[in-house]
Amino acid sequence: MAFTLEMFPHIYKSKFNGQTWDETFVEKEHKSYEEEKAMEESEKEALLLGRNNFSDLPLVNYTTQYGMGCFEGLKAFPQKNGGIKLFRPDENVKRMKKSMEGLMMPPVEEDRLLQGILKMVKLNADSGFAIPYDAAWEKDDYLSGHALYVRPFSYAEPGIGVNLSYFPWVIVVATPVGSYFEVGGTNDAVTTDMVRATKNGTGWIKCDSNYVIPTLAKKKAIADGFMEAIFLDAEEHRYIEEGSSCNFFCLMKDGTLVTPELGDTILPGITRKSILQLAQDRGIKTEERKLSVEEVFADGAECFVSGTAAGLTPINSLTHLGQKKVFSESGTGKVSEALLVELKGIQYGAIEDRYDWMWSV
Repeated sequence: MAFTLEMFPHIYKSKFNGQTWDETFVEKEHKSYEEEKAMEESEKEALLLGRNNFSDLPLVNYTTQYGMGCFEGLKAFPQKNGGIKLFRPDENVKRMKKSMEGLMMPPVEEDRLLQGILKMVKLNADSGFAIPYDAAWEKDDYLSGHALYVRPFSYAEPGIGVNLSYFPWVIVVATPVGSYFEVGGTNDAVTTDMVRATKNGTGWIKCDSNYVIPTLAKKKAIADGFMEAIFLDAEEHRYIEEGSSCNFFCLMKDGTLVTPELGDTILPGITRKSILQLAQDRGIKTEERKLSVEEVFADGAECFVSGTAAGLTPINSLTHLGQKKVFSESGTGKVSEALLVELKGIQYGAIEDRYDWMWSV
Protein backbone atom coordinates (compact mmCIF):
# COMPACT_ATOMS: atom_id res chain seq x y z
CA MET A 1 0.00 0.00 0.00
CA ALA A 2 1.00 3.58 -0.57
CA PHE A 3 0.21 4.86 2.88
CA THR A 4 2.42 4.64 5.94
CA LEU A 5 1.89 5.90 9.48
CA GLU A 6 5.29 7.57 9.59
CA MET A 7 3.76 10.88 10.59
CA PHE A 8 5.91 13.97 10.43
CA PRO A 9 6.40 15.72 13.78
CA HIS A 10 4.60 19.04 13.21
CA ILE A 11 0.83 18.70 13.52
CA TYR A 12 -1.96 21.28 13.23
CA LYS A 13 -4.65 21.13 15.88
CA SER A 14 -7.72 23.34 16.31
CA LYS A 15 -10.69 23.12 18.70
CA PHE A 16 -14.06 24.84 18.36
CA ASN A 17 -14.93 26.54 21.66
CA GLY A 18 -18.47 27.54 20.79
CA GLN A 19 -17.48 30.88 19.26
CA THR A 20 -14.25 30.42 17.36
CA TRP A 21 -11.39 27.99 16.82
CA ASP A 22 -8.44 27.73 19.21
CA GLU A 23 -5.45 26.85 17.03
CA THR A 24 -2.08 25.42 17.87
CA PHE A 25 0.82 23.77 16.08
CA VAL A 26 2.07 20.78 18.03
CA GLU A 27 5.68 19.66 17.68
CA LYS A 28 5.99 16.03 18.66
CA GLU A 29 9.25 14.36 19.67
CA HIS A 30 11.61 13.81 16.77
CA LYS A 31 15.19 13.47 15.65
CA SER A 32 16.44 14.62 12.27
CA TYR A 33 14.82 13.05 9.21
CA GLU A 34 18.06 11.23 8.34
CA GLU A 35 18.54 9.99 11.92
CA GLU A 36 15.02 8.62 12.02
CA LYS A 37 15.50 6.75 8.75
CA ALA A 38 18.59 5.08 10.24
CA MET A 39 16.92 4.10 13.55
CA GLU A 40 16.35 0.53 14.63
CA GLU A 41 12.80 -0.55 13.77
CA SER A 42 11.64 -0.99 17.37
CA GLU A 43 13.03 2.38 18.43
CA LYS A 44 11.47 4.10 15.44
CA GLU A 45 8.14 2.40 16.07
CA ALA A 46 8.04 3.76 19.63
CA LEU A 47 8.86 7.26 18.41
CA LEU A 48 6.15 7.19 15.74
CA LEU A 49 3.62 5.75 18.18
CA GLY A 50 4.15 8.80 20.37
CA ARG A 51 3.27 11.08 17.48
CA ASN A 52 -0.04 9.30 17.07
CA ASN A 53 -1.06 9.77 20.71
CA PHE A 54 -2.79 12.85 22.13
CA SER A 55 -3.73 12.66 25.79
CA ASP A 56 -6.48 15.30 25.52
CA LEU A 57 -8.41 13.57 22.73
CA PRO A 58 -11.29 11.49 24.20
CA LEU A 59 -11.36 7.76 23.60
CA VAL A 60 -15.17 7.58 23.72
CA ASN A 61 -16.81 10.16 21.51
CA TYR A 62 -19.23 10.54 18.60
CA THR A 63 -16.46 9.85 16.08
CA THR A 64 -15.09 6.66 17.60
CA GLN A 65 -18.55 5.30 18.50
CA TYR A 66 -20.70 6.33 15.53
CA GLY A 67 -18.36 7.48 12.77
CA MET A 68 -19.54 11.06 13.17
CA GLY A 69 -16.52 12.61 11.52
CA CYS A 70 -15.13 13.64 8.16
CA PHE A 71 -11.71 14.06 6.58
CA GLU A 72 -9.77 15.21 3.56
CA GLY A 73 -6.76 14.00 1.63
CA LEU A 74 -4.37 16.15 -0.37
CA LYS A 75 -0.75 15.99 -1.44
CA ALA A 76 2.32 18.20 -1.26
CA PHE A 77 4.65 17.44 -4.17
CA PRO A 78 8.42 17.96 -4.32
CA GLN A 79 9.15 20.16 -7.31
CA LYS A 80 11.57 19.46 -10.13
CA ASN A 81 13.21 22.86 -9.65
CA GLY A 82 13.14 22.69 -5.86
CA GLY A 83 10.61 23.50 -3.16
CA ILE A 84 7.27 21.97 -2.26
CA LYS A 85 3.82 22.72 -3.63
CA LEU A 86 0.35 21.57 -2.63
CA PHE A 87 -2.16 20.53 -5.28
CA ARG A 88 -5.38 22.54 -5.10
CA PRO A 89 -5.63 22.82 -1.29
CA ASP A 90 -8.26 25.55 -1.69
CA GLU A 91 -10.60 22.92 -3.11
CA ASN A 92 -9.94 20.54 -0.23
CA VAL A 93 -10.72 23.06 2.49
CA LYS A 94 -13.90 24.03 0.63
CA ARG A 95 -15.00 20.38 0.56
CA MET A 96 -14.02 19.90 4.21
CA LYS A 97 -16.29 22.79 5.18
CA LYS A 98 -19.18 21.30 3.20
CA SER A 99 -18.62 17.88 4.78
CA MET A 100 -18.72 19.35 8.27
CA GLU A 101 -21.90 21.23 7.42
CA GLY A 102 -23.36 18.01 6.01
CA LEU A 103 -22.72 16.34 9.37
CA MET A 104 -24.36 19.31 11.13
CA MET A 105 -21.23 20.29 13.02
CA PRO A 106 -19.74 23.79 13.16
CA PRO A 107 -17.58 24.09 10.02
CA VAL A 108 -14.01 25.31 10.09
CA GLU A 109 -13.47 28.42 7.97
CA GLU A 110 -11.83 27.67 4.64
CA ASP A 111 -9.01 30.21 4.91
CA ARG A 112 -8.24 29.26 8.50
CA LEU A 113 -7.74 25.61 7.56
CA LEU A 114 -5.89 26.50 4.36
CA GLN A 115 -3.37 28.65 6.21
CA GLY A 116 -3.01 25.98 8.88
CA ILE A 117 -2.19 23.34 6.27
CA LEU A 118 0.34 25.55 4.48
CA LYS A 119 2.07 26.46 7.73
CA MET A 120 2.17 22.87 8.97
CA VAL A 121 3.82 21.63 5.78
CA LYS A 122 6.33 24.46 5.95
CA LEU A 123 7.14 23.78 9.61
CA ASN A 124 7.90 20.17 8.75
CA ALA A 125 9.99 21.15 5.73
CA ASP A 126 11.95 23.70 7.75
CA SER A 127 12.73 20.91 10.23
CA GLY A 128 14.06 18.72 7.42
CA PHE A 129 10.91 16.63 7.05
CA ALA A 130 10.11 16.83 3.35
CA ILE A 131 10.03 14.40 0.46
CA PRO A 132 13.15 14.87 -1.70
CA TYR A 133 12.69 15.09 -5.46
CA ASP A 134 14.05 12.10 -7.38
CA ALA A 135 14.86 12.58 -11.07
CA ALA A 136 14.35 8.82 -11.55
CA TRP A 137 10.59 9.43 -11.33
CA GLU A 138 10.74 11.22 -14.67
CA LYS A 139 11.48 7.93 -16.45
CA ASP A 140 7.93 6.63 -15.90
CA ASP A 141 6.20 10.04 -15.95
CA TYR A 142 6.05 10.10 -12.14
CA LEU A 143 4.03 6.91 -11.78
CA SER A 144 6.57 5.87 -9.14
CA GLY A 145 6.76 9.36 -7.66
CA HIS A 146 6.42 9.99 -3.93
CA ALA A 147 4.74 12.88 -2.17
CA LEU A 148 3.64 14.12 1.23
CA TYR A 149 0.10 13.06 2.04
CA VAL A 150 -1.76 15.63 4.13
CA ARG A 151 -4.75 14.41 6.14
CA PRO A 152 -7.11 16.93 7.78
CA PHE A 153 -9.84 15.30 9.88
CA SER A 154 -12.49 16.16 12.43
CA TYR A 155 -12.71 14.55 15.86
CA ALA A 156 -15.69 14.86 18.18
CA GLU A 157 -15.93 15.86 21.82
CA PRO A 158 -16.63 13.20 24.50
CA GLY A 159 -19.98 11.43 24.21
CA ILE A 160 -21.52 7.96 24.25
CA GLY A 161 -25.12 8.62 23.24
CA VAL A 162 -26.10 9.07 19.60
CA ASN A 163 -25.60 12.78 19.00
CA LEU A 164 -24.04 15.47 16.85
CA SER A 165 -20.64 17.02 17.42
CA TYR A 166 -20.95 20.64 18.56
CA PHE A 167 -17.37 21.20 19.74
CA PRO A 168 -15.14 19.27 17.33
CA TRP A 169 -11.42 19.32 16.82
CA VAL A 170 -9.89 19.64 13.37
CA ILE A 171 -6.45 18.05 13.16
CA VAL A 172 -4.03 17.91 10.25
CA VAL A 173 -1.19 15.38 10.00
CA ALA A 174 1.26 14.57 7.21
CA THR A 175 2.91 11.32 6.17
CA PRO A 176 4.98 10.10 3.19
CA VAL A 177 3.05 8.37 0.44
CA GLY A 178 4.06 6.42 -2.64
CA SER A 179 2.17 4.96 -5.59
CA TYR A 180 -1.35 3.87 -4.54
CA PHE A 181 -1.68 1.05 -7.05
CA GLU A 182 1.13 -1.28 -8.08
CA VAL A 183 3.27 0.34 -10.77
CA GLY A 184 3.24 -1.89 -13.84
CA GLY A 185 0.58 -4.12 -12.35
CA THR A 186 -2.46 -5.49 -14.13
CA ASN A 187 -5.26 -3.17 -13.11
CA ASP A 188 -8.32 -5.36 -13.35
CA ALA A 189 -11.57 -4.21 -11.75
CA VAL A 190 -14.82 -5.94 -10.87
CA THR A 191 -18.29 -4.63 -10.08
CA THR A 192 -19.58 -5.35 -6.60
CA ASP A 193 -23.12 -6.09 -5.46
CA MET A 194 -22.46 -4.15 -2.26
CA VAL A 195 -23.98 -0.66 -2.08
CA ARG A 196 -21.77 2.30 -1.20
CA ALA A 197 -24.44 5.00 -0.95
CA THR A 198 -28.17 5.57 -1.36
CA LYS A 199 -30.07 8.66 -2.40
CA ASN A 200 -30.78 11.20 0.34
CA GLY A 201 -27.82 9.82 2.28
CA THR A 202 -24.23 10.88 2.95
CA GLY A 203 -22.55 9.60 -0.22
CA TRP A 204 -21.53 13.13 -1.23
CA ILE A 205 -19.80 13.76 2.13
CA LYS A 206 -16.24 12.62 2.73
CA CYS A 207 -17.28 11.15 6.05
CA ASP A 208 -15.71 8.32 8.02
CA SER A 209 -18.65 5.94 7.77
CA ASN A 210 -18.67 6.05 3.96
CA TYR A 211 -15.44 4.06 3.83
CA VAL A 212 -16.56 0.93 5.69
CA ILE A 213 -18.41 -0.73 2.80
CA PRO A 214 -15.81 0.30 0.16
CA THR A 215 -13.04 -1.19 2.29
CA LEU A 216 -14.90 -4.49 2.57
CA ALA A 217 -15.70 -4.52 -1.15
CA LYS A 218 -12.13 -3.72 -2.17
CA LYS A 219 -10.64 -6.40 0.10
CA LYS A 220 -13.04 -8.96 -1.34
CA ALA A 221 -12.09 -7.86 -4.87
CA ILE A 222 -8.39 -8.21 -4.07
CA ALA A 223 -8.99 -11.68 -2.61
CA ASP A 224 -10.67 -12.60 -5.89
CA GLY A 225 -7.67 -11.42 -7.92
CA PHE A 226 -8.78 -7.91 -8.85
CA MET A 227 -7.26 -4.51 -8.12
CA GLU A 228 -10.44 -2.52 -7.57
CA ALA A 229 -14.14 -2.82 -6.81
CA ILE A 230 -16.58 -0.68 -8.80
CA PHE A 231 -19.88 0.34 -7.22
CA LEU A 232 -23.18 0.52 -9.07
CA ASP A 233 -26.28 2.55 -8.19
CA ALA A 234 -28.44 1.33 -5.31
CA GLU A 235 -31.77 1.37 -7.18
CA GLU A 236 -31.24 -0.42 -10.51
CA HIS A 237 -27.75 -1.78 -9.81
CA ARG A 238 -26.89 -0.92 -13.37
CA TYR A 239 -25.22 2.49 -13.46
CA ILE A 240 -21.59 2.95 -12.47
CA GLU A 241 -20.98 5.34 -9.60
CA GLU A 242 -17.38 5.15 -8.36
CA GLY A 243 -14.60 2.88 -7.15
CA SER A 244 -13.75 2.06 -3.56
CA SER A 245 -12.07 5.44 -3.07
CA CYS A 246 -11.92 6.97 -6.54
CA ASN A 247 -14.05 8.42 -9.33
CA PHE A 248 -14.65 6.53 -12.58
CA PHE A 249 -14.02 7.61 -16.20
CA CYS A 250 -14.67 5.90 -19.52
CA LEU A 251 -13.49 7.09 -22.93
CA MET A 252 -16.06 6.03 -25.48
CA LYS A 253 -15.23 4.82 -28.98
CA ASP A 254 -16.42 8.16 -30.42
CA GLY A 255 -13.79 10.02 -28.33
CA THR A 256 -16.15 11.33 -25.63
CA LEU A 257 -14.87 11.13 -22.07
CA VAL A 258 -17.72 10.22 -19.73
CA THR A 259 -17.81 10.25 -15.94
CA PRO A 260 -20.86 9.58 -13.75
CA GLU A 261 -22.76 12.74 -12.92
CA LEU A 262 -22.48 14.11 -9.41
CA GLY A 263 -25.36 13.73 -7.01
CA ASP A 264 -25.83 12.87 -3.38
CA THR A 265 -24.33 9.39 -3.88
CA ILE A 266 -21.00 10.35 -5.48
CA LEU A 267 -18.08 12.19 -3.93
CA PRO A 268 -17.13 15.35 -5.88
CA GLY A 269 -13.49 14.48 -6.50
CA ILE A 270 -10.93 17.25 -6.91
CA THR A 271 -8.77 15.13 -9.21
CA ARG A 272 -11.96 14.31 -11.14
CA LYS A 273 -12.63 18.02 -11.59
CA SER A 274 -9.04 18.60 -12.71
CA ILE A 275 -9.10 15.79 -15.28
CA LEU A 276 -12.29 17.16 -16.81
CA GLN A 277 -10.57 20.54 -17.20
CA LEU A 278 -7.47 19.01 -18.76
CA ALA A 279 -9.56 16.96 -21.18
CA GLN A 280 -11.73 19.90 -22.24
CA ASP A 281 -8.66 22.05 -22.89
CA ARG A 282 -7.34 19.30 -25.18
CA GLY A 283 -10.51 19.52 -27.22
CA ILE A 284 -11.91 16.30 -25.81
CA LYS A 285 -15.67 16.26 -25.45
CA THR A 286 -16.65 15.50 -21.85
CA GLU A 287 -19.97 14.41 -20.40
CA GLU A 288 -21.15 14.05 -16.82
CA ARG A 289 -24.14 11.74 -16.93
CA LYS A 290 -25.45 8.31 -16.08
CA LEU A 291 -23.14 5.59 -17.37
CA SER A 292 -24.37 2.00 -17.45
CA VAL A 293 -22.19 -1.08 -17.32
CA GLU A 294 -23.81 -2.18 -20.58
CA GLU A 295 -22.67 1.02 -22.31
CA VAL A 296 -19.14 0.64 -20.99
CA PHE A 297 -19.00 -2.93 -22.29
CA ALA A 298 -20.44 -2.00 -25.68
CA ASP A 299 -18.72 1.31 -26.40
CA GLY A 300 -15.86 1.78 -23.93
CA ALA A 301 -12.39 2.24 -25.44
CA GLU A 302 -10.39 3.27 -22.37
CA CYS A 303 -11.19 3.28 -18.69
CA PHE A 304 -9.53 4.75 -15.60
CA VAL A 305 -10.16 5.88 -12.04
CA SER A 306 -9.04 9.09 -10.35
CA GLY A 307 -8.47 10.41 -6.86
CA THR A 308 -5.91 12.03 -4.57
CA ALA A 309 -4.37 8.67 -3.74
CA ALA A 310 -5.08 6.98 -7.07
CA GLY A 311 -4.04 9.96 -9.22
CA LEU A 312 -5.10 8.71 -12.63
CA THR A 313 -4.94 4.93 -12.75
CA PRO A 314 -5.92 2.94 -15.84
CA ILE A 315 -8.35 0.04 -15.63
CA ASN A 316 -7.18 -2.72 -17.97
CA SER A 317 -10.39 -4.71 -17.68
CA LEU A 318 -13.79 -4.66 -16.00
CA THR A 319 -15.66 -7.82 -14.97
CA HIS A 320 -19.41 -7.75 -14.39
CA LEU A 321 -21.58 -10.79 -13.57
CA GLY A 322 -18.89 -13.11 -14.89
CA GLN A 323 -18.38 -11.27 -18.18
CA LYS A 324 -15.10 -9.45 -18.84
CA LYS A 325 -14.47 -6.34 -20.90
CA VAL A 326 -10.80 -5.82 -21.77
CA PHE A 327 -9.70 -2.26 -22.49
CA SER A 328 -5.97 -2.93 -22.60
CA GLU A 329 -3.90 -6.02 -21.99
CA SER A 330 -1.24 -3.82 -20.42
CA GLY A 331 -0.31 -0.19 -20.13
CA THR A 332 -2.50 2.86 -20.61
CA GLY A 333 -4.66 4.07 -23.49
CA LYS A 334 -3.41 7.06 -25.47
CA VAL A 335 -5.88 9.57 -24.07
CA SER A 336 -5.54 8.29 -20.51
CA GLU A 337 -1.76 8.42 -20.78
CA ALA A 338 -1.78 11.98 -22.14
CA LEU A 339 -3.98 13.17 -19.28
CA LEU A 340 -1.87 11.29 -16.75
CA VAL A 341 1.40 12.75 -18.03
CA GLU A 342 0.02 16.28 -17.95
CA LEU A 343 -1.53 15.96 -14.51
CA LYS A 344 1.61 14.46 -12.95
CA GLY A 345 3.81 16.92 -14.79
CA ILE A 346 1.90 19.86 -13.34
CA GLN A 347 1.97 18.37 -9.85
CA TYR A 348 5.74 17.75 -9.86
CA GLY A 349 6.60 21.02 -11.60
CA ALA A 350 7.77 19.47 -14.87
CA ILE A 351 4.95 21.10 -16.85
CA GLU A 352 3.78 24.70 -16.60
CA ASP A 353 0.91 25.15 -14.17
CA ARG A 354 -1.30 27.33 -16.33
CA TYR A 355 -4.26 26.83 -13.98
CA ASP A 356 -2.59 28.07 -10.77
CA TRP A 357 -3.44 24.77 -9.11
CA MET A 358 -0.16 24.48 -7.21
CA TRP A 359 0.36 26.36 -3.93
CA SER A 360 3.86 27.05 -2.61
CA VAL A 361 4.64 26.64 1.06
